[in-house]
Amino acid sequence: MKRLLLAASLLAASSLHAQQLQSFDIKADDWAEGEPPKDVFVVDGTIKIAARDGNKAIVVDPNPVTDASAQLAISASGNASIEARVLAIKRGRSTPRFGVSVHGMSGHRLMVNPAKKSLDLVKGTETLASVPFAWTSEAWVRIKLEAKKAEGDAWTITGKAWPADAAEPAEPLIKHPEKNLKGQGKCAIWATPFSGEPVFFDDIKISVEAATAAP
Repeated sequence: MKRLLLAASLLAASSLHAQQLQSFDIKADDWAEGEPPKDVFVVDGTIKIAARDGNKAIVVDPNPVTDASAQLAISASGNASIEARVLAIKRGRSTPRFGVSVHGMSGHRLMVNPAKKSLDLVKGTETLASVPFAWTSEAWVRIKLEAKKAEGDAWTITGKAWPADAAEPAEPLIKHPEKNLKGQGKCAIWATPFSGEPVFFDDIKISVEAATAAP
């Protein structure tokens, strides 16, 4: 009887923490211009909702120039991916840096770095992988970062970036193996507007595995 009760308890506990894939399609057109809604959790920097090319976007203001970031959707407890359409502007020789991240503030970030002409996978202060990437000022670009758990403790982190008016590349530009990740935390957008010009984010798609209670 005690063994049956223990088995039932373990089954109930596991059902309370079942993993479910949840998707979010975030468009700034749904919001009023000005201060961002509570759906956009600003961690650092000045972030607002404003119009660009006739459409509203989440905007990182260059005042002050800092590593600005904002978290979106819900916290993952497993696989996570984020895709965003981004427009940034250079001024003279000064260029911005921008990207997206998964699994919280200390998770992996995929950053477009025009000063280096590269696409970088970063974690903390370490650049884990870097590939050449040609960026065009004042042109929309799409960025996509995915973290997927494989066998055992293994994870695969992939990243790609491409012109917004082109088809998504079939293969990632960056593919990086990891182990023993917690896989927890929200997805986020990042920008450092070194050029003194705003950075625009729109059409953000997020997919995360999250623990959910059984119905």
